[in-house]
Amino acid sequence: MRGGHLQTCFPTGRHYPGIADLIAQAIRSVPGLCVEFEPGRQWTEVPFVVIDFETTGTNPEEDRILEIGAVGFDAGGRVTFKEGLLVDPGIPVPEEARAVHGITDEELEGAPRFPEVLPKLIELLEGRLPVAYNASFDRSFLHAEVKRAASALPGGELPPAMRDDVVWVDPLVWAREILKDQKSRKLGDVCSHFGIPLEQAHRAAGDAEATGRVLLALAPQMPAVYGELVRLQTRYAAFQEAELTRWKRF
Repeated sequence: MRGGHLQTCFPTGRHYPGIADLIAQAIRSVPGLCVEFEPGRQWTEVPFVVIDFETTGTNPEEDRILEIGAVGFDAGGRVTFKEGLLVDPGIPVPEEARAVHGITDEELEGAPRFPEVLPKLIELLEGRLPVAYNASFDRSFLHAEVKRAASALPGGELPPAMRDDVVWVDPLVWAREILKDQKSRKLGDVCSHFGIPLEQAHRAAGDAEATGRVLLALAPQMPAVYGELVRLQTRYAAFQEAELTRWKRF
């Protein structure tokens, strides 16, 4: 894949003086990195948390989260926790949303509101690199909910996923780059391509675990270094968005 590897020497094998230092410096200046992790570290050695939300709709300013999925992965792809939490959205679940995830108003009766689950969610996200499939969707919902629940936030530093300056790793961006011959890069179709089971599709915890498995399946064709991963993902995402905008014009 283009840009997938860092080189510190010419094709002849002769090292260019100072190139390694220049590359290291460039990686450190990449916007969106978690300060918790060294930019030159292999990202597969970094603990990450896959986040997935089921919601009442697609507008984070008007709609609400009604189910949280959070699955933690440690080095080597070992799952360390898998949580699915129902959340009372405070508004009725629209029929079109219910048709997607199957969560009813009756199922949500007695569930806590978002400010009540916030301490648990912070605990799950703490010290982990945030990951989500089509990350802009889940990121925008999380940040909108956190903003509304600001009075319930504890003191101190927020986890990476809740900070505005942190880029989430998005397997969808990489699936679009790596699996160009595939007709669809929807999560279910990419799971089928890799033979990854997707249990309870469109339920948050199941989608989150499957997303983590997809990310690890794509990893061998992705940049190994965390800083380079974020740099290239930002670039590819911009290209893909521009292509999508052009396609919508026709």
